[in-house]
Amino acid sequence: MKNKSTQVDLLHGPIMKSMIIFMIPILISNVFQQLYNAVDTAIVGNYLGDNSLAAIGSVAAVFEMMVFFCNSLGSGFAIVCGRSFGSGDEDRMKQSVAASLFIGLGTCIVITLIAMVGLAPLLKLINTPENIFAEAYTYIRIIALGLIVTFSYNLCSNMLRAIGDSVMPLVFLIISSLLNIVLDIMFITVFHMGVAGAAIATVIAQGVSTILCLIYIFNKTKILIPEARHFKYNAELYKDVSGQGYAMALMGSIVSVGSIILQSGINSLGSTIIAGHVAARKLYMFGNMPFTSMSQAVSTFISQNKGANQGKRILKAMRSAYLYDFVLAAVVSVFFFTLAPTMVHLISGSTNPVIISNGSKMLYIVGPFYAVLGVLMQTRFALQGIGSKLIPMISSIIELIGKILFVAIFIPKFQYDAVVWCEPLIWVVMTAQLLYAFNTNPYIKSIRKEA
Repeated sequence: MKNKSTQVDLLHGPIMKSMIIFMIPILISNVFQQLYNAVDTAIVGNYLGDNSLAAIGSVAAVFEMMVFFCNSLGSGFAIVCGRSFGSGDEDRMKQSVAASLFIGLGTCIVITLIAMVGLAPLLKLINTPENIFAEAYTYIRIIALGLIVTFSYNLCSNMLRAIGDSVMPLVFLIISSLLNIVLDIMFITVFHMGVAGAAIATVIAQGVSTILCLIYIFNKTKILIPEARHFKYNAELYKDVSGQGYAMALMGSIVSVGSIILQSGINSLGSTIIAGHVAARKLYMFGNMPFTSMSQAVSTFISQNKGANQGKRILKAMRSAYLYDFVLAAVVSVFFFTLAPTMVHLISGSTNPVIISNGSKMLYIVGPFYAVLGVLMQTRFALQGIGSKLIPMISSIIELIGKILFVAIFIPKFQYDAVVWCEPLIWVVMTAQLLYAFNTNPYIKSIRKEA
């Protein structure tokens, strides 16, 4: 079923080499995806000032929740597609695409309607300061209205990746990211649209990437296009697709709710703290990209090889992925320890020493813990790739409880120090739980016996 030069064969040949070849376009795609928000942040900080920067920062966790939900939902759907591709069942693969379209688009419409009603109360709930409330609400409301566009791109790109093509989603995203930068500058500096211009630019650019992705699928990867008969309701398939998609989306949502709760604790510390943290958060997300990208590659690799009943390749892939995590964490840590103040200044556009100091502190602490976060993500996505739905969700609940405890107990007492230590310490607990679950999983134990 491999029929295009941009597809990577994950079922045969050297494991780490094929995973890295497949991962690199995902990594670059994730970097450009982050650019949508990072460019907004940089341009807003430099042209509109610290208050507007803090307005976008105060809803950063809400923004991340929306993007993470769409990507998680599409990734969950793609796992079912990837298993069918690995087993060579083209009919079931097309049925899974049809089910994904129906379930996903319907879900996004419902969530958008809920967001229109609930965003203002949510911003008040997370202690968004009054002096930045109006701008924060304007920005995130426009992003919410474009949620269906965000999902559509993520679904298309995840389906392409499910069949081994990680290159073309990157091509489309680069084009739309460049468009986003141009529109950002034009809407903010020429048309003086403020933070609304930054949000509109993001939605338009993502819409362009969706259109380009659809054109490519219809012309070059017809194996992904379902026919009318593939839309016929199949209870077992819909249960599989919705179960995998909603499990990943719910996991992502729980993680994001925890981030929103943490954001409420950060917001209570004032706009100067918010501005420093949001700049560091953008840099943290960029540093996180190589680990996230490998976890996406791991998920596709394992779902395909599980479908092809190649358990030995799954075990070898996990060992390689863990080694990758430790080596890369050391590299990123050195980078942060060397350049953190300069990078925080560039992202925030601020010369305030408190903003730069607070932002740098977060990067110094989080750098070494990327090794833990990498193992966490590889293990969680591996469990999802083999079909586990509940265990990854439990890890997200652990994260949620941890963030609630930090906001309620430690942030009021230790202020920003508690903020920067919150996530790294929670990652340690989550990783221990996931490693235990992975190593005691019946499927993993069975393929170890065969090996």
